[in-house]
Amino acid sequence: MSSQSLKSSANNTFVRPEMFYIRGLKEMSFANCFYIFLFIMYIFALFSNIFVIILIYLDQSLHNPKYLAVVHLALVDLGTTTAVIPKLIEMFLFNSNIISYKACLADMFFVHFFSAMQSLSLVILAYDRFLAICFPLQYHSINTNSRMVGIIMSLWMFTAVCLSIIVLLITRLSFCQSTVVNSYFCDHGPVYFLACNDIYPNETMGWFGTVVFLIIPLCLILCSYIFIGVTLFKMTTDGKQKALKTCISHIILVVIFYFPRTITYILSQFLDSNIRILNNSLSATIPSMLNPIIYTLKTDEMKTAMKKVLKIKFLA
Repeated sequence: MSSQSLKSSANNTFVRPEMFYIRGLKEMSFANCFYIFLFIMYIFALFSNIFVIILIYLDQSLHNPKYLAVVHLALVDLGTTTAVIPKLIEMFLFNSNIISYKACLADMFFVHFFSAMQSLSLVILAYDRFLAICFPLQYHSINTNSRMVGIIMSLWMFTAVCLSIIVLLITRLSFCQSTVVNSYFCDHGPVYFLACNDIYPNETMGWFGTVVFLIIPLCLILCSYIFIGVTLFKMTTDGKQKALKTCISHIILVVIFYFPRTITYILSQFLDSNIRILNNSLSATIPSMLNPIIYTLKTDEMKTAMKKVLKIKFLA
């Protein structure tokens, strides 16, 4: 039967599969080692992010908008790794690459939701640094704890609504051919490309998600650093060094998060599917492991708080 006949048949008969098959990394020679590495990374990300949250909770001096944003990033990192890695480990241990239709939609929502929130978390941190350096006198009146909580909650609701629409649009698709998802989870693009009927709304929303949750956040961060750079140019040498030091941790996080994703999007048509899956899975998990290390070791306030808390516990 020709592809044209299949599409014509799909228009008349709506087919919703009971299951999808996640291809994952089974065809890669070092897949077993990679899954073990992911498990170790998950345990480390779990404990390190929880440590950052507890440390900020225990130290009153860190109860400010900047560290509310850091706690938010740690919570999002926990959500990201938990949405991605346990399912990958289950696939490895029990050879369970099959996932039900409803579970696939849930998997798609949570992985993309937390990935989007990681991107927006970096925008929140950039916003905080922008206000602290460009408007130091007005910083405490503009950026209050309650305002930061309001911004975070608004972004959570906005992202949840957008991702709900993107995922629910999958339910309008008919799958009359393959149900093998060429990714490490129920990825939005690889799923809707399997459909036999019109995928234009899904493709449009896919691009919408990429623009809103990847391109615009990156542009906002770059713009904030242009303004920060102009402000630093007007400062004295001591002021420049002090202000720049507060930005280094955030700049490292931005590079780690956006660089591999940007490369993947640009070169996606030229990359082997195995390399794309490997790169995407690492891009989704490595930042969650590195973020708490960078903020703990590169930030003076965090190092001071850690020494203070550990000293109190030791003396107790």
